[in-house]
Amino acid sequence: MIAGLSAFGIAGAAMVTTSMLSTASAASPWPSDTGDKPVSKTIPVSGVHDGGMKKFYGTGALASDDQKEGQPPLFELADGATLKNVVIGTPAADGVHCKGSCTLQNVWWLDVGEDAASFKGKSASAVYKVIGGGAKNADDKVLQFNGAGTLNVSGFQVRDAGKLVRSCGNCKTQYKRTIVLNDIDVTAPMNSIVGVNENYGDTATLSKVRVHGDGKKKIKTCVRFEGNNTGKEPKELTPPGPDGKTCKFEASDISYQ
Repeated sequence: MIAGLSAFGIAGAAMVTTSMLSTASAASPWPSDTGDKPVSKTIPVSGVHDGGMKKFYGTGALASDDQKEGQPPLFELADGATLKNVVIGTPAADGVHCKGSCTLQNVWWLDVGEDAASFKGKSASAVYKVIGGGAKNADDKVLQFNGAGTLNVSGFQVRDAGKLVRSCGNCKTQYKRTIVLNDIDVTAPMNSIVGVNENYGDTATLSKVRVHGDGKKKIKTCVRFEGNNTGKEPKELTPPGPDGKTCKFEASDISYQ
C-alpha cells in the first residue's frame, strides 16, 4: 500500500481507503510527497481539508522543531473537521491541534516537533480518529491527549519515538480519557506505547499491536500514572502492562516481529 502512494499522485492519494490504510507495516517505505508547502501561519481547518500529499513545514513563527511548550500548530481543526493526505515535514512546530472531535486520515509526520497531534476537546462525547499514517523521530510524545472523550488510532505506524499516546499527566483541567489502539506497528527505539492516568479513570485498549526490533521487550506497552492538575510530574505506577481495568488487553494482543 505505502509503496504505491507516490505513483498515485494527488488524485490517487485522495482515493486511499481506510481498508488500505490498515495494512501499515514497519517494513513499508513511507509515502513520497507531491511538493513543498511552507506554512508561516497556523492553517485553520473546518470541514474537510485534503492536502494532496504535499509536504507542509513551518517557517517564520512556526519554524521550530524542539520540545518547547506552548508552540502553535501548523493546522488547527475545528470541531468535526477532517485533515487528510498530508505529509508534515520539518520544522513541524506543534503539528496538529484538534479543538473538538476530528479525523486525521493518512497524515504522516517525518520529524515530530513538540507533539505530532494534540486533542483538546472538552466534551466527554468527543471522538478523535487517527486513521492510517504514521510518525517518526519524536523526542517525546507523538499523540498528546489533553482533552476529554475517546481517541481511536488504527492502521498507524510509529518509529523512533518516546511514546505513541499520552494522556496528559498534569493538565490544569483533567478528564476521564478513553484510548483505543488497533492495528498498530511500533518500531524501536521507544519508551512506551501508551500512558494513562489511573486515578482519573482513563482506559487504554490495545489490539493487533506489532512491535519491531525489540527482541528484549524493553518497550513498555501500557504505563499507568497517578496524574495531577498542579503541573507536577505525574507518578508512574508499576508494573506496566495489562491489568484488566486501566490497561485492557491480553499478552496475545501484542506480537514481536
